[in-house]
Amino acid sequence: MPPARKRTRTYDPAKIRAAVLAQFGNVRQGVHTLTEEQLARPARLGDWSVRELAAHLTMAVETVSRNLDRPEPAAKELALLEWPFATADRAGDIADGTRELAHDNPDLDALYTRVEQRITERLATAPDDRLLAARTGAMTLADYLVTRTVELVVHTDDLNRAAGTDIPLDRQALAACTRLLADALAVKAPGASTEVRIPPYAVVQCVEGPRHTRGTPPNVVETDPLTWIRLATGRTEWKTALDEAKVSASGERADLGGLLPLMG
Repeated sequence: MPPARKRTRTYDPAKIRAAVLAQFGNVRQGVHTLTEEQLARPARLGDWSVRELAAHLTMAVETVSRNLDRPEPAAKELALLEWPFATADRAGDIADGTRELAHDNPDLDALYTRVEQRITERLATAPDDRLLAARTGAMTLADYLVTRTVELVVHTDDLNRAAGTDIPLDRQALAACTRLLADALAVKAPGASTEVRIPPYAVVQCVEGPRHTRGTPPNVVETDPLTWIRLATGRTEWKTALDEAKVSASGERADLGGLLPLMG
């Protein structure tokens, strides 16, 4: 009997829209409190400063507004689960654009106010199935907004660690980010021999090998959402997370070190 086909996860578009706006609002409030000393600190992302990282965070949602202002593409080119693997080629362009944005917008409060107003206005009338000409490939608005939860959550965490802030993570945004990256692992390493648990948001099966059907799986990986996100995006190395007891892994197929990061 052939293995059951895994169903593609779906997301509630209304909740994702609310999550994107809520997390951007959280970041805006946090950036408003940053001192010049904090803004000058290294962001630990290449040669970016915290100021440049804060400016970059606006790009996560401004790209939605900008794409909604452009003509609609003729056809969808990229599925949601293909997006995590399509981002690496844009790293150079993103770095250059970020430095230019930070240089041209020394008043971060004004930048955040303008970007928040634009995204709120654009989302008020845009349908979920509207296609966006994203640089990674044309996607529906509903799918693209899920990717924005990844950008916002990952870089909010970067900002907190670099600037010593405690900007909260919207629960729905954190859940969507965690689930998308967990599902991307299952795409990269298809199979059902290993169960990856990221409570309370995601459980996926992956890695080729004997299929588990009942009882406790022979290969289990478990970690918390932020550790998983850091592993999936290269912020934390697999061995480091194991050594620091941030992740538990049991079974001969539970070593995910060769599969991570998923995004550079």
